[in-house]
Amino acid sequence: MAIISSSLDESNIPSSRKELRLVDSTIIDEEKINKNLNLARPNSFKEFIGQEQIKSSLKIAIDASKYRKEALEHTLLYGQPGLGKTTLALLISHEMNTKCRVASAPSIERPRDIVGLLLGLKEGEILFIDEIHRLNKLTEELLYSAMEDFRLDLTMGANRGARCRTINLPKFTLIGATTKLASISAPLRDRFGLCQKIEFYSNDELQQIIFNFSNLINLHLENDACCALAKISRGTPRIALRLLKRVRDYAQVIKNTNKISLEIIEKALYSQNIDNKGLDNLDRKFLSFLNLNNNPIGLDSIAAGMGEESSMLEFVVEPYLIQIGFIMRTSRGRKLTSSGKKYISSKNEKY
Repeated sequence: MAIISSSLDESNIPSSRKELRLVDSTIIDEEKINKNLNLARPNSFKEFIGQEQIKSSLKIAIDASKYRKEALEHTLLYGQPGLGKTTLALLISHEMNTKCRVASAPSIERPRDIVGLLLGLKEGEILFIDEIHRLNKLTEELLYSAMEDFRLDLTMGANRGARCRTINLPKFTLIGATTKLASISAPLRDRFGLCQKIEFYSNDELQQIIFNFSNLINLHLENDACCALAKISRGTPRIALRLLKRVRDYAQVIKNTNKISLEIIEKALYSQNIDNKGLDNLDRKFLSFLNLNNNPIGLDSIAAGMGEESSMLEFVVEPYLIQIGFIMRTSRGRKLTSSGKKYISSKNEKY
């Protein structure tokens, strides 16, 4: 049973959900989200490119829930940033014909915040919490009974004036998204009925995403240019679309055209210090630092030597360098592979 401090007395718990004042701006209806969606976001699973296994599993679970007229099981989506976790959560709500209320874990600072979010839900609605691994312990404990038994167990007041109160909740679905699955406690993780890892995208899938978005923003993208852009997008749609926008800026401002050729791609990326492997200055600095020593180096030592945060290097820089086989993680630290050494020795000095 979670304990709420005396500052949250019983008078703060609304008797009617119409009286509920939503905390700040942490809740957004799906309709409001859709008005501000980036054009690149799909509107259905059919339009969502890639992640076929995940879409198939989710579609079966959604159809089963609709057949039984029940709320979808709580769902956990995890993977690297920019792979579409938020988009999938919104598509799930669309397929379930219900509203999705969006919250970010860092904004849920106090227990009363999560209480307000849960009391604001209606039968069958979805609560999406991004970066769910960042919930504080007391807030997380409040979710246990809410997820498992659809109730809130609260202890209000203090000392002799303390009293227990149980508040029943409507059947709802919690969708959590995280980039750090291991940072979620086992009790919370085990309460998710569905747990899906969002994988990196193939070059063919990224080409389709880039091509579709180029049509939406009135760009004519040649096939070889589209292919080149997909290859350096690190398997991530967010990066692919960001690079496409920078290419568009270069083409329109420098070349005064909406026709994107391979030559324009190369010149635009060069202006951003991005090479044909998709590596930027920070990536090359990381590889160069490892190249100074033949022995494995600990991440904290690398971060100190580069003047960067270790968590940023671990979750932003390293995944792609490991994916393309330039570095490896060992029990003693990070080490440059033979491919990484070859790249560093043969890199173009203009970068």
